[in-house]
Formats: sequence, structure tokens, C-alpha cells
Amino acid sequence: MLKIQVKNETGRLRAVILGIANENGPVPTIADAYDPKSAEHIKAGTYPAESDMVFEMTAFQQLLERYGVTVYRPKIIPNLNQIFTRDIGFVIDDTFVKANILPDRAEEWEAIAFLTQQIDPSKFIEAPPEVHMEGGDVLLWNDYIFVGTYHGADYANINTARTNQKGVDFLTESFPKKKVKAFELIKSMTDARANALHLDCCFQPVGTDKAIIYPGGFKHREDYQYLEDLFGKENLFVIDADEMYAMFSNVFSISDNIVVSEKRFDRLNHWLREKGFRVEEIPYHEIGKQEGLLRCSTLPLFRD
Repeated sequence: MLKIQVKNETGRLRAVILGIANENGPVPTIADAYDPKSAEHIKAGTYPAESDMVFEMTAFQQLLERYGVTVYRPKIIPNLNQIFTRDIGFVIDDTFVKANILPDRAEEWEAIAFLTQQIDPSKFIEAPPEVHMEGGDVLLWNDYIFVGTYHGADYANINTARTNQKGVDFLTESFPKKKVKAFELIKSMTDARANALHLDCCFQPVGTDKAIIYPGGFKHREDYQYLEDLFGKENLFVIDADEMYAMFSNVFSISDNIVVSEKRFDRLNHWLREKGFRVEEIPYHEIGKQEGLLRCSTLPLFRD
């Protein structure tokens, strides 16, 4: 049996599924883009080359292994984007939750089935089809489960809306001992600077009491205020729309004092070091052109 345990975003990482960019397929058409940032780069002719993405993900794997982390990779399914494993499932405490993702991405699940089949069946749950949720919208903070969602009447027509109220309700019912707190996010199909694709695109805890946050990603001011009150204003690194677009909040913690960050994030990396974190900088800019970064490409299985 595969041992699983995740209680928060920053416990010492022991095992993770890291996405894979090999045999990623041709550059998608604009009509096939999952998000406005990808569409922007497809249109501009700057969509990332497979070789560059493989290079960046290999650097990430080597860094994780240097810290003694067991790194699993999905099986390669040719012509399928398998980079963002975060969305297809997640661990809460000792339970694996299979996410309900965009139908176009359902095949990604098959690539990690060889691992999920090793999990105790009593610790594996799957939501019914009408429950929509993706791992990028689910952040763990000990007693809390933070969930990004969208309630607009146009939900079904917006492919950047990935978690519905039924997803929030499912998590509330499945984990009754947790405090499930939902945050409605701003969504756009056309403007990547006005689109919080997932909660981790505008918020993420680091360390034991700090967080990176973009106020403009939240549809309701009181949701941002809730997090400011919970973490304390002095413990928040507030980013702007351009930094949200660059994915500043989508770093990844190996432990509560080691953060993996994109090497171009100068302002954030300086703040983290000022706060006592060890910052491991790697290139991940090309991956980021698809509106996902370090957290998006990982599915933690075990944290101390």
C-alpha cells in the first residue's frame, strides 16, 4: 500500500507526483486552450516548446530529489498535456480525493492510476459527476480547507470556473472535522490578468503563519479580509495583477522553511529570504505560460 498523508501546504515533503512534459503534443489551437494565458501565447507564437518545459521540470525533479523527496511521474500518454497533476487529485489527511476535472482532461487520470491503485480503497473517495473540483482550488491549512469557487449563472459557459458549490459541499460533508471556507474568485475567459484560474493562483500559505496573496483575485472583499484577519496583515506578501499573472503565489514548499520559487520572482524571493526562508530558485517561466506554475505541477502524497 502507498502511504499518504497531507495536513497542510508546508509540512516536510516526502513523496510527490510531479507532472511530465514529454510527448506533450502539438501547440493547441486557440479554441482548444484551457485558459486565457495559454490562448495569449498561442496567438503570439510564444507558446512554450516541449524541450524547454522538459528542461524546467527536470530541474524541479532534481531539486526535489536532492532534498530526499520520492518523486513519481505520470505514465506518458502521447499528445496529452500532463504537466498539471495538482488538478486531478489531492490528499487530505490520510484520504485521497479523485477530483472531477474538465472533461477534456479526464485522460490525465489514467496516467497516475498505477499509483492510486496502491492506495487503501477505504482511504480513496470519488465525487459524483455533478460535483466539480480541481486540486488547484483546494488548499490545506491544518484545521482548515480553503476552497476557490465560482457561483455565477454563467458557470457552465466559463471553462476557467473549475470548482462549483457542490464541490465545496462535498468537501464539507466528506471532512466534517475540518473548517471548510470557500472563496469566490474572479474569472475571465479573455484576460489573464483578470482571471484567478484557481485559488492557488491568487493565494498560498508559506511557512507556519505567512501567505502570498492577490486581493484582486477575490470577488468579495470580505473573503480577502477573512484571510488578512486569519494570517495577520504583517504576515501577508501582497502581489499586484502583473505578479499574479506571472504566478507569484504558485510557489511550492518542501518544508515550512524551504520554498521553491521561480528565479525571476525577485521581489518575492527577497521577501521570503528576509523572513528567514531558504529559497531554491529554478527556471519555470515557460511552464508558467500555461497559467500554472510550481504548485500546479505537483501532487503531494506524503508530508510529515
